[in-house]
Amino acid sequence: MQIPPILSAPLHMIPIPLIERICRLMFGRIAKAHPGLFERLDEHREKRFAFLPTDLPLAFVVVPGRQEISVLRKPVDVVADCVTEAPLFLLLALMEGRCDADALFFSRDLSVTGDMEAMLAMRNALDASNIDLQKDLAKLAGPFAPIARRVIGEVRDRALKDQMRPAGEAAAWN
Repeated sequence: MQIPPILSAPLHMIPIPLIERICRLMFGRIAKAHPGLFERLDEHREKRFAFLPTDLPLAFVVVPGRQEISVLRKPVDVVADCVTEAPLFLLLALMEGRCDADALFFSRDLSVTGDMEAMLAMRNALDASNIDLQKDLAKLAGPFAPIARRVIGEVRDRALKDQMRPAGEAAAWN
């Protein structure tokens, strides 16, 4: 599922420091929930991993060894050791291990360039971590965690259902 341009357009007006603060909060929550997340990266921990959602005007650069995430506004020449491009929900599904990265790569739904060894190490680290964004991020909502968990789950399930639809089959929005 691609995020429609009408929904991503407001991101052009939100200041990058605010978006970055939200991303750092979420990144920190995930790192706290999965303390060994980046252990498998070994010598690749200090490399810069760029994630470019094809349906957002933003780019995300992660340096795992420093637990650092930066947000940049597109178009931008991203300086990174490896770059992954795909729709946002597909990138998130890959983080959770809900999709076959090899199949997506060979079907050209996912583009990976740069240091393939580093990206393979990242993929293995993510696969081994059992990230559940629904559970991990809902905790940020405090007493509203059950509601947030349900909403995050509904959005994720809908996006994955749309993403895994056979080619040529139309999406149902109702």
